[in-house]
Amino acid sequence: MNWTTALPSFLITLREGFEAALVVGIVLACLAKADRRDLNRWVYLGLLAGLLASLLLGLLLGNALGTLSAAQFYYAPALRLLLEALLCAIAVGLLSWMLIWMTRQSRSLKSEVEQGVRQAIQAGSDRAVFGIVFAAVLREGFETVIFLLTQGQRGWLPSLGAITGLSGAGLLGWAIFRGSIRLNLRRFFQVMGVLLLMITGGLLLTALRKLDAGLGLLEQLSQGRWGLCQSTASCLLGPQLWDLQALLPDRQFPGLFLKLIAGYSDRFFLIPAIAYVVFWISVGGLYFRSLQSPQLPKTPATQES
Repeated sequence: MNWTTALPSFLITLREGFEAALVVGIVLACLAKADRRDLNRWVYLGLLAGLLASLLLGLLLGNALGTLSAAQFYYAPALRLLLEALLCAIAVGLLSWMLIWMTRQSRSLKSEVEQGVRQAIQAGSDRAVFGIVFAAVLREGFETVIFLLTQGQRGWLPSLGAITGLSGAGLLGWAIFRGSIRLNLRRFFQVMGVLLLMITGGLLLTALRKLDAGLGLLEQLSQGRWGLCQSTASCLLGPQLWDLQALLPDRQFPGLFLKLIAGYSDRFFLIPAIAYVVFWISVGGLYFRSLQSPQLPKTPATQES
């Protein structure tokens, strides 16, 4: 039993779920301060609707992948690999954007959410409160669903990791707003951010490998008619840099752990190596610079409170 397969899904659901829990907590605290607890039900409805919409999205995408796997269409196996590569690429884009954007916006998140709730109360719009929570939960849920579908891990351990992470995020958010624990949110998100950068970089490598495998299978099924691959070793990954299958295989610990966390492969090629370095220079550089950016000016909503 390899418990490392549960770690990526645990980290993602903990991080994404905790962000959603913070928004829910801020909205509930703002309603309590305004003595409008009668609107709490719209918060819970928004939370439930966001979770259900995320689950529905996951079922639809998972069903599409399953349909391709079971399809009798000649090119279906190759199309499945290409679809998985596309999902990995989407996940890389979403997680990169989330890390950089959320780090920059986290300084004003509380004031923006509070301002939105105040405006909803003043306008007498119950649905606006619902919309704030629903949008936050759906955003985090969508990113989580895309990531989980890209993992390709089967069995109950990845599912257990996701459930544990989501449950932990909810409990952590509840404990913070109840005052049961004190947590340095800045340090928490910094640590989680570095871990997610590693996972996102690994997803980039996975996307390239799946794209290469899909093109290779198309080339094989078409019997070379399309000329997609210029080499028998790979279609677009370039020359091989190393082969560590005997020394550090990626199907056994610790190679499997490195594969799940950082995209390690016991057979590594030039193009993925270049892409990985470019990712850390560009996305990693933007992320670390966003951590050092100056404090954003307070909004009027913050000054009033």
